[in-house]
Amino acid sequence: MRSDSEDHTQNISEIELDRRSFRRKQTVKSVFVSCFSLLVLAAVIIFALSHSEGWARVQYTYFNPEFFVLSLPQVAKGFLLNLRVFGCALVIIPILASTLAIIRTTRSAVLFPLRVLAVAYTSLFRGLPLIILLYLIGFGIPTLGIFGRMEMWVLGLTAISLSYAAYVSEIIRAGIEAVHPSQRMAARSLGFTYGRTMRIVIFPQAVRKVIPALMNDFIALQKDVGLVSILGVVDAIRQAYKFTAVYFNYTSYIVAGLIFILTSLPFILLTDWYSRKVQRREQLQGAV
Repeated sequence: MRSDSEDHTQNISEIELDRRSFRRKQTVKSVFVSCFSLLVLAAVIIFALSHSEGWARVQYTYFNPEFFVLSLPQVAKGFLLNLRVFGCALVIIPILASTLAIIRTTRSAVLFPLRVLAVAYTSLFRGLPLIILLYLIGFGIPTLGIFGRMEMWVLGLTAISLSYAAYVSEIIRAGIEAVHPSQRMAARSLGFTYGRTMRIVIFPQAVRKVIPALMNDFIALQKDVGLVSILGVVDAIRQAYKFTAVYFNYTSYIVAGLIFILTSLPFILLTDWYSRKVQRREQLQGAV
């Protein structure tokens, strides 16, 4: 008895089978050429660096194995604070950004003042450099004395969340406006309220459309949490700075950079995989 896969294969035309075979051969060839090119490039770079006049000094200053092992525990301990800021920001930013996006897409006259505030917010915080915002919030809010004594990492988290929420809200708003108006009309014709229409029909479709862009923003967020170090917070970068000040060696910065890269790599791979998946679904394998 033949299986379903065999029946499906027999239903495919010879032309389509030839196309699939050609694609497989081209994929194998592309992978081989890419690997060979990468090895050649790496060999050229290694040869050029190892034969340069100042390579020995650079290797001792930036790529010293002894200082790498010595600084790794301290930098890794400081990175736990970066992860704390990142985790909290992952909760705060989507909530704030979604609220801003929904407010900006409403057409209610009653909510006009809120729309004006939302527009002013996104315009202000998208135009203000993050490092300046960190200084203003990190050193300005404690000076006011309104909230009492606050941890500096909390102030850094506040600045990062406010800045990124402005960017993410515009991405979500673009996703909401990309949903066809017929979806909203169909939901309202079924008796859905505006809130239910947005929650059940519009918002899920909007988020699905902008997931790749959102994931790229959160990859950037994972790196920018290191900026809290300018407020004196003892994170991975501040630990690397302290190590450099003691030993006059910059290998600790390489350690911090590698930790950030290794942490963001899963997000990068996931984003690339999902983008390819969306592209294949939209194109329906139309390319030869």
